[in-house]
Amino acid sequence: MAPAIALTVREIMTKRPVTLESDDILDLADDVMELGRIRHLPILECGRVVGVLSQRDLFHSALVKVLGFKQREQKDLMRTIQVRGVMSQPVVTILADASVKEAARLMVEKKIGCLPVVEGGSLIGLVTETDILRHFAER
Repeated sequence: MAPAIALTVREIMTKRPVTLESDDILDLADDVMELGRIRHLPILECGRVVGVLSQRDLFHSALVKVLGFKQREQKDLMRTIQVRGVMSQPVVTILADASVKEAARLMVEKKIGCLPVVEGGSLIGLVTETDILRHFAER
């Protein structure tokens, strides 16, 4: 029996994910995530991945809700905060040719929901817990 070839991240990742820049504002990030039904956004500076903004990061930055701000006041405040202030960093990345098993192990170990996929220092994709689960559910 021939050995099984390890499935690579490249085969299941989302190619060309939506990104934002670190100096973009949270209001924009919130709109992009809501409209695109996106849970993770790689954050770039000069073309390099420097962080990840997740829905969880937005929820944590939304303490203003707890403080009793009205919806309009929340949006106004979110227009004053840059993504770099709440993004998760340092960013944990993975190479496209790494195995899916390695990606899953890294996500569990680091307690993160996604990994930006890099090649030659540039972002080429994003692999999420959902991508991994979808692959195994469809097998």
